[in-house]
Amino acid sequence: MTESTSPQTEADARATILAGRTSLGIEFGSTRIKACLVGEDPTDVLAVGSHEWENRFVDRVWTYSMEDVWSGLQAAYADLVADVRRRHDVQPQTFGAIGVSAMMHGYLAFDEGDELLVPFRTWRNTSTGVAAAELSEQFGLNIPLRWSIAHLYQAVLDEEPHVPQIAFLTTLAGYVHWQLTGRKAIGVGDASGMFPIDSATNDYDVPLLEVFDRLVADRAPGLHLVELLPEVLPAGRPAGELTAEGAALLDPSGTLRPGAALCPPEGDAGTGMVATCSVAPRTGNVSAGTSIFAMVVLERPLEHAHHELDVVTTPAGDPVAMVHCNNGASELAAWAGVFARFAAVAGLSVDTDVVFEALFREALDGEPDAGGLLAYNHLAGEPIAGLAEGRPMIVRTPDSRLTLANFMRAQLYGVYGTLALGMRVLADEGVELDRMFAHGGIFRTAGVAQRLLAGALDAPVAVGETASEGGAWGIAVLASYLSAASEVDLGTYLSERVFADAAFDTVDPVAEDVAGFSAFLDHYRAGLAVEAAAVEAL
Repeated sequence: MTESTSPQTEADARATILAGRTSLGIEFGSTRIKACLVGEDPTDVLAVGSHEWENRFVDRVWTYSMEDVWSGLQAAYADLVADVRRRHDVQPQTFGAIGVSAMMHGYLAFDEGDELLVPFRTWRNTSTGVAAAELSEQFGLNIPLRWSIAHLYQAVLDEEPHVPQIAFLTTLAGYVHWQLTGRKAIGVGDASGMFPIDSATNDYDVPLLEVFDRLVADRAPGLHLVELLPEVLPAGRPAGELTAEGAALLDPSGTLRPGAALCPPEGDAGTGMVATCSVAPRTGNVSAGTSIFAMVVLERPLEHAHHELDVVTTPAGDPVAMVHCNNGASELAAWAGVFARFAAVAGLSVDTDVVFEALFREALDGEPDAGGLLAYNHLAGEPIAGLAEGRPMIVRTPDSRLTLANFMRAQLYGVYGTLALGMRVLADEGVELDRMFAHGGIFRTAGVAQRLLAGALDAPVAVGETASEGGAWGIAVLASYLSAASEVDLGTYLSERVFADAAFDTVDPVAEDVAGFSAFLDHYRAGLAVEAAAVEAL
């Protein structure tokens, strides 16, 4: 990404903003709602905005309130507008294109009056085990617990009273897009986390739709899944325009005018792929935040179904193997907060970024296997690890070496532990990688989390300038692509027009890190029995 400072360029930027020759990307992450405004060249970032929010655990359900969705969106947009004013001394009144992205999967069910039937059930919930197992068997492919179809089928199995009233089912991105445009559409990548996609048609798999309808025929008479799901659109297809009502939702001040085109809403996995230019076969990316997941674009279909692997798609509809872990860097961040508080009570005022930098650098001095320490980051349940609930823990034997360096290396390894279990399965399928791209706040400290990830995956890991803000920029790029889609496919657009001059810092795996993480993972796998016991006992 670039940012211009010359007077002539500033004048051009103001003219671009006032004329609406811009693209706005909005992404609902698990802890922040982010907004990113780009110019006619999507690498030219004109402004950013954000708002922090947090999921809630209510009645044993991980959820966000719809009030928080809209107040958070408005706060992030207002923060972006304030940044536009600071940088360019103008206020945007329209945009050339807008894109909405959000956490994938989950369950948002509405009745015929467009009323939400039950609180939003996010991807983080693991209460769909029976449904996911039965669907996986019936479909002949892995249906993860977090997929929308698993939530729906579990509601049917549990005979929840709202099921007969369902008229529409969507994701968070699909919901926000619908409210902004009036159109019940979804990008193919996000749709692939709702229900299996047929890559030949870039639409829901029709035979599997029929299988599902037969499964629920007795329990939910009259339920026809195809009538409940949003329209599927690949990247580059117009997906509606900002309505007057939508403009008022985004900008209650009334300054924003309706009429901007919207691209298909996408999931955070798809925007991560776009933000890291990893939509071609033999490329992949790792996104690390509250959750952590890896996406690997496939050269050929997988030979077997694996519970550790989802098959989803790129925003263009190409098949992707996904390793999704419910738990990412939250536990690591909690420990950083403990050390920051220690510094404060010791009379030292230390910026949060400095705390992370110091702790991450210390991890590089740790032993390759973290000195025998094990760190489990499971705040929530983790299907790949076989855990229905989370119990974050530090485990060590009497002969392990407890030092700050080993502790921090174990914490970073712990972020990658469950991910590595899934990636080992993918390697056993013969899937090869030329390079993994990484993004997320954990990679802001240069060369630490990136190096240890390269060791965990035994593959080169690249980090670009968009590493900490990738998702909102990624959906802004997809919005920009609307004007070019008739001329070029998405992969070419990214490689030749967006990333042609991009600088990526690539780190190759260090042999001692590879061996050390392998030893750590062996102990980590064995120690999962301790985690399971903790779930039972505590």
